Amino acid sequence: MVQAKTWVLKQHFEGFPKHTDFELKLEQLSEPRDGEVLLEAVFLSVDPYMRLFLYFEYRVIQSNSPSFPVGCHVVGRCGWRTHTVSNGSDITKILDDWPQDVSLSHALGAIGMPGLTALYGLEEVCAIKSGETLLVNAAAGAVGSVAGQIAKLKGCKVVGSAGSDDKVAYLKELGFDQAFNYKTVPSLEEALKNASPEGYDCYFENVGGPFSSVAIPQMKTFGRIAVCGGISLYNDTTPQTGPYPHLQMIFKQLKMEGFLVGRWEHKNDESLKRMLTWVQEGKLKCKEHVTVGFENMPAAFMGMLRGENIGKAIVKV
Repeated sequence: MVQAKTWVLKQHFEGFPKHTDFELKLEQLSEPRDGEVLLEAVFLSVDPYMRLFLYFEYRVIQSNSPSFPVGCHVVGRCGWRTHTVSNGSDITKILDDWPQDVSLSHALGAIGMPGLTALYGLEEVCAIKSGETLLVNAAAGAVGSVAGQIAKLKGCKVVGSAGSDDKVAYLKELGFDQAFNYKTVPSLEEALKNASPEGYDCYFENVGGPFSSVAIPQMKTFGRIAVCGGISLYNDTTPQTGPYPHLQMIFKQLKMEGFLVGRWEHKNDESLKRMLTWVQEGKLKCKEHVTVGFENMPAAFMGMLRGENIGKAIVKV
């Protein structure tokens, strides 16, 4: 029998998460039955949406399933665990032709769910076109940094907002046309106007709250807004209120659509191969913020919520 370490939630978060909200436990796992596999965690993802969904990268170390032979790597939603037994329904095999010179950790980032989120938000929700101007907030994160790079590949002007000077410098390295630190600019409204005086065709929304209230009036007529996240709201104990965007949306005839990446799951194989090709060609850069050690999962999670990471935050087990 294998002993698994697992982090459990002792109590639901009240405001910002605390170390005392988590507890590390040991669990004895039974042998995998017919059709089941035993998985060992390799990399664990750290993302804002962890309040709802959990994605991790595992290696199959024992198998009674022909679909998942020993040694293959999978992505799954199995919780904060070092080992788990799965019947295959909650795991997905990583691309068979994954190149050896590309880290498997990117299956949790640019060549995984965050990258697909960026791609589908731009292509399916915004229907972005060459020559248009895109605004991305939380632009140095796992999704925002990929969204900006894809928009540049499509011939767009890209403006990014981030929360530190180091992150702004990173965005400029990635080729963003304009980038600013929203925490230090005297006026967010003026920063947005200076970055793109003509306004914005598309807005990739990761933050919500006051930023969104300032950004929406900067949209062009018939602008499109892909609502991916609202990290400024996740730790609130009291819901934020207005101002409200209704008049701007009416008179500018804006489209604002929330989305979940699973809507286009049928396109994932083709999309992941496309993004893998971009990475191999050097057109898509993948920066990672790596925390080592399973015992550091809660600290890595809270650090990500504080904005300590540039690029994809992961834990190496």
